[in-house]
Formats: sequence, C-alpha cells, structure tokens
Amino acid sequence: MWSREVLAGATVGLIALPLALALGIASIPAGVSTPSPAPALGILTAIVAGLIISTLGGSRVQIGGPTAAFVPIILLIVMEHGYGGLVMATMMAGVILILLGVTRMGALIKFIPWPVTSGFTTGIAVAIMITQLPDFFGFTAEKGMPREFLEKIPWVWEHLGGANPYSLGLAAVCVGVIFLWPRLKIRLIPGSIVAMLAATVFVAVAGWGDAHGVATIGSKFGPDAIPSGLPFPHFPNIDLATIGKLIGPATAIALLGAIESLLSAVVADGLSGDRHDSNTELIAQGIANLVCPFFGGLPATGAIARTSANINNGGRTPISGIVHAVTLLGIVLLASRWAVYIPMASMSAVLIVVAFKMGEWHELARFRRMPISDALVLFTTFGLTVVFDLVVAVEVGMVLAAMLFIKRVSETTEVSRVTADDMLERPEHIAQGKHIPDGVLVYRIFGPFLFGAAEKMEDAIASIGQWPKVLILRLHLVTAMDATGLNALESIVERMKTRGGTVILSGIHRQPFEMLRKAGFIQSIGRRNFCATFDDSLRRAEELCSPKSTSQQV
Repeated sequence: MWSREVLAGATVGLIALPLALALGIASIPAGVSTPSPAPALGILTAIVAGLIISTLGGSRVQIGGPTAAFVPIILLIVMEHGYGGLVMATMMAGVILILLGVTRMGALIKFIPWPVTSGFTTGIAVAIMITQLPDFFGFTAEKGMPREFLEKIPWVWEHLGGANPYSLGLAAVCVGVIFLWPRLKIRLIPGSIVAMLAATVFVAVAGWGDAHGVATIGSKFGPDAIPSGLPFPHFPNIDLATIGKLIGPATAIALLGAIESLLSAVVADGLSGDRHDSNTELIAQGIANLVCPFFGGLPATGAIARTSANINNGGRTPISGIVHAVTLLGIVLLASRWAVYIPMASMSAVLIVVAFKMGEWHELARFRRMPISDALVLFTTFGLTVVFDLVVAVEVGMVLAAMLFIKRVSETTEVSRVTADDMLERPEHIAQGKHIPDGVLVYRIFGPFLFGAAEKMEDAIASIGQWPKVLILRLHLVTAMDATGLNALESIVERMKTRGGTVILSGIHRQPFEMLRKAGFIQSIGRRNFCATFDDSLRRAEELCSPKSTSQQV
C-alpha cells in the first residue's frame, strides 16, 4: 500500500511541475515586483498549498495547488493593486473560505447553476489561451499585452509580423507531443514533462537561445528564477487602506476556489468510491490560502486533473498528496539550476493544452439543443468572463439564472377555476357531490405562488366580470410563496372588501401560512376564513352567504 501511495504521489509531482511553473509565469505580468520570480511563485504554491490541503482537507485524495482558473483574476488584481494587493486578496479569500466551512455552507456551492459554471469555466479557458500567445509566438515587443480583452486581439494581430518562427515551431511541436503522448500508454511519465524536457535539451544543444532568440525561464526572469529551497516564512506587507477595494476580488477568489475544489472532490468521490466532507475541505482550502502568502505564493485550490491523476495511479490516502508536495520540494532542492533553461514556448504550450482541456467546448456546440434560458445564461457568463472578468460574469450570470429560474417555475404554476360541473362529472375530484353555494367562486392554485403565478391569479380574478360574494382559494397544492405572491393576495382581499366580499383560504401549507402570519394577513381576513379542508371552506362560505350572516363578519 505504501509503495502504491508513494508512486502515485511522485507521478503527480512530476505532472504538477510544468503546470506550477507555467501558472506562476502566466499569473504575474512583466515588470511587477514580487518577493520571488514568477516561476517560483507557482512552484512554492504547489508545495505549501499541496501539503496543507492533503493533510487537512475533507477529501482523502485531493491534490491542491495553483490552477489555471485563477490566472485571469490574478492578472487583473496584480495589474490594478500590485502583488501586495494579491497577497491581501488571497488572505481575505482564505478567511471567507474558512467562514464558509465553519458555518457549514459547503453544500450551497452545489446550487450554482450549471450554465454559470460552464460559461465561466470556458471563458477562463479562452482568457488563458489569449494570455499565452506572446510566449507561444515568441513576441519581443517592448510593451506587453494590453489589459483589456478588446485591445488584446488587435495587439496580437499587429505583432504577428514580429513572431519568432523558432519559438512558434517549438511551441507547436510541444502541443503535438502533449496531445499524442497518451496514445503511447506510458502512464509513468506525463506528456507535459516529456515535451518540456525535450524542448529544453533541444534548445540547449541547438543553441537556439542565443542564435535565434528563443526565450527561456532564465533569460526572461534571471538565473535565480527557480528557488533552490523553501524560503523562510515572512509576514507580507499589508495595506489596510485597500481592503475595501479588494472585497470583490477576494470574494471571486474564494468562490472560484470553493467551486473548483468541491467539483474536484466530487469527481474524486466518483473515481475512488470515497465520500468527502465539503465543509472540512473548504476550511483546509482557506488555511492554505492564508498560509501561502507567507511563503510568497499564489491563490490555491483543489486541482481536478492532478486529483484524477493521483487516483488513476493508485492514490487512496492523504499520503500520496503529501508525497506530491515532497517530490516538488525535492526537485526544487536538486534540479533548480537546470530548470532555468526551460524554453518559455514550452511553458505556453503546456498551459494552452491545459486551458483547451479545461474548456467545455462541447456545451457551447450543443447550445441549439438547450432551453433558450440556459443558453442565454451560458453565453452571457462566457462572454462577460472573456471580455471583463470573473466577478462581473458570476454576478450577472447568477442574477440572470435566478430570474429565469423563477420565471420557469412560475410558468409551471396553474390557476384554474373549480366549478359545479367538476364536482359532478369528475369522479376523482375531492369535492365530488359537494355543492358550491350561489355567489361563491372557487379557484385552485397548483405550484409555487411566485410573482409569475401571482400575475396569473390576478388575471383570472379580473376575468370574472362580476365579483363574487365569497372567493375560496384552494392552496393545498401551493408549496411556496414569495413577497409578490403575498402582495397579490393582499390586493385581491382589498378588492373583495371594497365590493363587500370575503376571501377564504383553504388547505394552506406551513411556509405560506407563516409568511401570511408574519405579514398580519390573518388579522386582515379573519382567522375563521383560514380553513383546513375544502369541506370546511364550503361550510364557511354557506355561513357568509346565508341571509342571517353578513359577509363582513369575521
């Protein structure tokens, strides 16, 4: 068992190495001051966060570290607030994640609609691929890629003439190797490692770095770009004045981290047959994001691809995740001086393949078979993620999805009139053989009484023509009510009162009843006009319609 866990952990460590380096490079724009070079940030995060998440997490097989999904939002934070702002946002996100776990909110993440998660996941994939184009093409422009998406595409087009054919060819070959390697069924060594090592050796032997300007990690970030050990933890510089500005980005990091880690844990459950604890997992993710900045790291979460690789290679306990972190630390201690020769083109190829596999392109392709509302949410979230950022995309996507969901639920609600013919001709009717007194109308509402259903109710009442003396509303099939439904009921009651009529509510459930009680509705129509059964409501209607009774009596 131990040998299987160690082998799985070492394999995942090799898989994580090129990803950690590439994600560190992709996350920090050129010219931004950081405590360690950009490649080091990625690998330090993989070591520290990977160790914490495997040790403390709610999933026994989760592998944590930096992920591609964070890259676009990290770039935006660093461009606007510097690395200090990223540190602050990461620590704030850690606190949010811990609070979500402590308050047992892990299950709520599952209620984020699929079109929202699919839309922003694919949007992030596109954003990542675009950010990797300069290294993929080998651009040497003095000014880096613009921040705004609408400016990035023209910028790439303008600089195509300055592309380095050697870098472009190398990157294209690396992409091909990564895609084709799995066909050889050599599972011990990942294709990304093969592509990266082959590209490094080839560039060094062929002299492409000096002769043809193929950039390497060392030429771009300096000879100390890869750490030779784990730095001593230090308290990061924190600017308290920026806390207010970072609430949105911190929430986005926390939300994205929670979604990705719990999705990864669900995938892991399916592969391993185990069950994770969502709240414990969120607490571990929060601790990891609180601790990483002390080592100069990036935001971290559970990584689906690395977790799946861990399970597929035999990992079943936290030991494999711990070995994964130790493997990365061993590489840092023993091989950092050679890692600086890795070509940037191979790093961009690794990340572009990761982004391509991350995107849910098949969902975009089948939009014609989706409900229009789902397709609208999917493409809105996708477009906003690419053009603006994840914060805007999730906010708009969630609001739009909620509105369309309520509309769809409301459309399922039926408002129908119960007539004497129903009672006589339908043997299955609960009121068969009963008599509806003259001057009494009965309506049945089936489904949630939300704002759309409330409009149906008002239209039905308005179509009566002559208002009745007593209106019975059968609510035994109403499972939920919102404020708009309450307002519609109040409006109907007031209009009945002005015409000298009375409203009787029959068979109301607990949630609608509690809502009406808190709103003072019982006093408004009188407790006697709340009837437990339809028989009771008919008897009450007969009382109100009898010559000896007045309809205003309650």
